[in-house]
Amino acid sequence: MARLRPHAAIAALLCVAATAAWAQQPPAEEPGWAKGRPKTEAATRMAPVPSFPIPTAPDQLPTAKFKLPPGFKVETWASGVLDARSLRQGDKGTVFVSTLFVGNKVYAIAEKGDRKPKTIVDKTEFATGIEFHKGALYLATHKQIVRYDGIEDKLDNPGTPAVLNDKLPGGQDHSWRYLRVRDGKLYYAVGAPCNICDPDEAHARIFRMNLDGSGIETVARGVRNTVGFDFDPKTGNLWFTDNGRDWLSEDLPNDELNAVTKPDQHFGYPYCHQGNIADPEFGWGKNCGEFTKPAALLGPHAASLGLAFYNGKMFPTKYRGAMFIARHGPWNRTVKYADIAVAWPDGKGGAKVEPFMTGFVENNNYLGRPVDFLVLKDGSMLVSDDHAGAIYRISYGGR
Repeated sequence: MARLRPHAAIAALLCVAATAAWAQQPPAEEPGWAKGRPKTEAATRMAPVPSFPIPTAPDQLPTAKFKLPPGFKVETWASGVLDARSLRQGDKGTVFVSTLFVGNKVYAIAEKGDRKPKTIVDKTEFATGIEFHKGALYLATHKQIVRYDGIEDKLDNPGTPAVLNDKLPGGQDHSWRYLRVRDGKLYYAVGAPCNICDPDEAHARIFRMNLDGSGIETVARGVRNTVGFDFDPKTGNLWFTDNGRDWLSEDLPNDELNAVTKPDQHFGYPYCHQGNIADPEFGWGKNCGEFTKPAALLGPHAASLGLAFYNGKMFPTKYRGAMFIARHGPWNRTVKYADIAVAWPDGKGGAKVEPFMTGFVENNNYLGRPVDFLVLKDGSMLVSDDHAGAIYRISYGGR
């Protein structure tokens, strides 16, 4: 035993030294999504839902569990599309699919045939924002916006893209983009670099620029994180979903559905949430009446993403000109939910919202999570699901 004592003493000294050294280490920086998180046990167990590292097998997709209004049906349009996010279609029928954290790529899928996804852009962080316009594919990452000209003739080798804007702020939190082209302008959003903070002029805004990257201007301010917007075919107004702040409570605030009706409107973030809740930290000295009210509320922590006006003719008349909204589903809420909602502008600045397709959650676990939409030429509609790695097709055959 006497021979062991020096070793035990040395081990004890090493342990004390290691403990002291650890105590002197600066605490790990809290991720942006965790800012404002309560210190309770229930809250500390919550974190963003991890994406599947591989797509769900075709025979295990939740397609048969989805529920739609009478006359509608849904089928699997493409499987094996890991991390499927935004959807756009080329003039020659190619469906382009972006990805986010897991994929880091852009796919091309032929509208007809086996619909096997073909990777055309690879190893690109936050390769999420895509748009197709006049033969070109626009791609926005967290740092830049580029353009691939003549993309449908060069799917095997898209080549080096033209860089339109390399001054995006980058970062991690809310750094995934969404794109639309309208009247010769490319619209894009830059989310807040945090859960809750007072952002600089480069964040929490919707911007637009000329198609060559010049003439950047602000369209809307006070936008925490929009990953879905589209233009009303009747009025031309820009409608967008906006994700509310986290950690205020399980049931507050709601995500917002907003409409831009005049230049440079402010939609409240970080001072006011859902139009009527002053932020407990940044709302002092502010009045929610100073900011544009939401057109509708979309549910607490709904993670409302893609938004598309239905411009086809297959669906019944009541759906033509309506907005379809992908509610991706909460991660920092005990009770989960996810669905596709449909909303109708009321012509007075508001909107009526109701569920359209449900069945994404079973036993409080996600079977799938909808992201974005694409209305095909025949009037049917595609829906991407980044959780299951699939694309579904919704059609109508009832009377």
